[in-house]
Amino acid sequence: MKGKVVGDILVIKRDVEDPETLLEIPGVKRVVKLGRIRGLKREPEVDVIVGEGTETIHKENHCLFKLDVSRIMWSKGNTTERKRIASIVQKGETVVDLFAGIGYFSIPIAVHSPVEKIYSVEINPTAHGYLCQNIELNKVSDIIQPLFGDCRDLAPRGVADRVLMGYIGNTHHYLDVALEALNDDGGVIHYHESVPDKLKFIRPVERIKEAADGHDVEILNRRVIKKYSPGVYHVVVDALVK
Repeated sequence: MKGKVVGDILVIKRDVEDPETLLEIPGVKRVVKLGRIRGLKREPEVDVIVGEGTETIHKENHCLFKLDVSRIMWSKGNTTERKRIASIVQKGETVVDLFAGIGYFSIPIAVHSPVEKIYSVEINPTAHGYLCQNIELNKVSDIIQPLFGDCRDLAPRGVADRVLMGYIGNTHHYLDVALEALNDDGGVIHYHESVPDKLKFIRPVERIKEAADGHDVEILNRRVIKKYSPGVYHVVVDALVK
């Protein structure tokens, strides 16, 4: 049975003849069916098939994420990337997370790295509400400062050693914000994009270098996160800008 377990909820995409049998999967207490993803905020259409309610607490890499699966997307394909980023943040760094969501990247960094400060910006009020709850759940309120609104308006400038751009959509339109967030010595931008196969490691790099406008850019890492759709991949590029 294809699906993903989020907290105690199994999320499936197809009808099943006897959904009650899915409760035999370890840890599963409820089952929901995922429909279309609506609008710019990517809110999923969800039908509860077994059990009641759609809010849960998901555990990953010793971090807690409270969310409502009917209102918030959870991507298991990003699990490795969340661990990777948390493992490379250095002692004393300041991080700016431009598209923080419920804390997908900010929480693991705060829990597992020697980071100094994280500014986590989120425009979706529902996601921001869960971000604030997850900061409290994980006891990292001394590290993460949540900011509600558009990162173009709220992201701090000139402070970051590292900027996270963990959203795919019109992400390249915010590269100028990421560059302005870096401190005077420069820093690393983790830039995500959905890209056609033939351009997957070409277009993201070109966009970063164009936005950097003469600054030195060193590409530290390029990797595929997952297949996004037929012929299109979700990729991340780590770029050191000086």
